[in-house]
Amino acid sequence: MIAGADSQRVVAARPALAVCLLVAANFLWAGQGVAVKLLNGGLGPVAIALLPLYVATGVGFGLMLVRGRLKSQFALAWTHRREFVLAGVFGQCTAQLGMTIGVKMSLASNGAILSMLIPILTAVIATWLLREKLRPLRVGALLLGVVGVVLLSPIRTGVTAGAGERAMAGNFLIALGCLGSAFYNVFSKRLLGRFSASEVLFFSYLAATIFSLPVLAGVEGNWPQELARMSRSEWAAFGYLAVFLYGVSMVLFFQALRHVEVMVASMSLYLVPVFGVILAAVMLGERLSTQAIAGSAIVLVATVLLFRFDRGGDYRERPLAVGEQDL
Repeated sequence: MIAGADSQRVVAARPALAVCLLVAANFLWAGQGVAVKLLNGGLGPVAIALLPLYVATGVGFGLMLVRGRLKSQFALAWTHRREFVLAGVFGQCTAQLGMTIGVKMSLASNGAILSMLIPILTAVIATWLLREKLRPLRVGALLLGVVGVVLLSPIRTGVTAGAGERAMAGNFLIALGCLGSAFYNVFSKRLLGRFSASEVLFFSYLAATIFSLPVLAGVEGNWPQELARMSRSEWAAFGYLAVFLYGVSMVLFFQALRHVEVMVASMSLYLVPVFGVILAAVMLGERLSTQAIAGSAIVLVATVLLFRFDRGGDYRERPLAVGEQDL
C-alpha cells in the first residue's frame, strides 16, 4: 500500500514538474525580443536567426564528445536521418528564418499576433501525427489564450496597410515560421522515444546547420565583419540567443514533453507575450497598459485551467529513453 501511494504521488507530481519546466522555457523564449532588438543594428536578420543556432550546435557536439558516446549516437542518428532532416530543415530552419525575416519585413506587433498560430497549428498537427485528442477544455483554452494575446499585442492595421506588399510578404513568412515551429514541436516528440532531449536538439540542429550554411553565405556573406564590430551588449545578446534560447529553453520544453501531451505543452506558448511584456517594461522601460495587464491575466487563467483540469495528458510512469539518464 505504501509503495502504491508513493507511485501515485510520483505520477501526480508529473504535471506540476511539467508546468515548472514550461514556465521556465517560456520565460527564456520571451527574452528573444529584447535580445534581437539589441542585435538588430549589428547583424542582418538571417545572421541573427542562424549564427546562434550554429553556436548551439557546436556546444551540443562538445557535450556529446565529453560524454564519450559520439560514435554510437551518430550511428543511431544516421538510422533516423530522414526524421532529423525533416525536424531540422522543415521545422527549425523554417521557424527561425520565417519569423526573423518576416518581422523585419512587417511589424513586431504582427509577429506577436501571428505567433498565436503556433498552439493552434500544433493542436492540428498533433491530432494528425500523434493521434492526440482535441478536447473541449483544450479548445476553450486555445480560444481564451487568443483573446488574451490580442489584448497584449493589438494589430496595427493602418501601418501594415501602408507598408504594402512587403508587409504582406512579411506576414506570410511569419505564418510560415509558426508552421515550422509547430511541426518541430510535434515531430520532435516522436524522436524522444529513442534519443535524449539534448540529442534531439543536436542532431536536428546539425541538419539545420548543414542545410542553411549556403543560405547564410549567399544572403549575408559579410557576417564575419559584422561580428567583429559588435559591442559587448550585442555579444551578450548573441550569447543569450545561442545558450538560453536555442539550448536551455528547448531542453526544458522537451523534458516537459515527456510528462504531458505536446498539444497541452504548446498552449503554454501563450505565456511568451506575457513574459515579453513584463521584460520589456523592466529592461526597456516600456509602460504596462491596463489592456496589457488584462490580457496577461486572461492568458494566465487559460493556462491554469488547462493544467489544473485537463486529464488527457500522458502522465504515466514510463522507462527512460535511450540516453535520458544522462540529462
